[in-house]
Amino acid sequence: MPSLIDIRRRIRSVKNTQQITKAMKMISAAKLRRAQERVVSSRPYGSLLRKVLANVAAAVASDDNAGQNPLLVRRDEQRIMLIVITGDKGLAGGFNANLIRAAQRFGSERSGVAIKMELIGRKGRDFFRKRGADILADHVGLAAKVQYDDLAAIARKAMELYKNEEIDAVYVLYNEFKSVAVQKVALARILPLEIPEQTEPVDYIYEQPPIELLSALIPRYVELEVYRAMLESAAAEHAARMTAMDSASTNAGEMIEKLTLYMNRVRQASITKEIIEVVSGAAAAE
Repeated sequence: MPSLIDIRRRIRSVKNTQQITKAMKMISAAKLRRAQERVVSSRPYGSLLRKVLANVAAAVASDDNAGQNPLLVRRDEQRIMLIVITGDKGLAGGFNANLIRAAQRFGSERSGVAIKMELIGRKGRDFFRKRGADILADHVGLAAKVQYDDLAAIARKAMELYKNEEIDAVYVLYNEFKSVAVQKVALARILPLEIPEQTEPVDYIYEQPPIELLSALIPRYVELEVYRAMLESAAAEHAARMTAMDSASTNAGEMIEKLTLYMNRVRQASITKEIIEVVSGAAAAE
């Protein structure tokens, strides 16, 4: 049976851990508010850009040169670039593990296909580097302060490889932010670009030829999709960490209660034993 000193030491250790988890929860909650605002504000812009892109595509549908845009050319997917967005830190529940499993499943479902990985986040980089994956590049620290230029550079690199026919498709794997309690692993193909169909085309008055506008909008759309994926992932990571730390704090509280009850029982048994010894000693002296 452990001594009272050992039990008190363990209770003190759990309380210190609980203070840390509570602090981490509050930090993640503060960061989540800012990240969520950025995600919510970016969604209408992305939706409107898709709508404009569909309208312009409808205007150039009859142009024979429209299909010559290198970002619209479709090829057999024999060489795929997979952009995986994980976190730089752990303690976020299944946030990183779910993404890594999804990336492994993506590769196993495409046997015979060469998959080149662009890794964003330390967790994904460390995991796939140890397993000898074909890594084009890795990026660490982007989630701390999501900047459009950083993600646009990755998107431009992907477009350049696609134009040069070094890859046949580009996919982005990330955690989509649904709510504080729900984060969904999402897989999106950004190249070759699939322009959404417009059922009710808008009759725009174009100052430039529509085909020139389409060529200018497509790169911006690809950059925005990578940027939005990073925003979604950053918000989802803060939400997952906040939920995990809340659960850890609750578990620590329950453990403290159990240890305190156990300590009281041990102390009561010790006192009872001492009383019995005193009484036995007094009886023997008589």
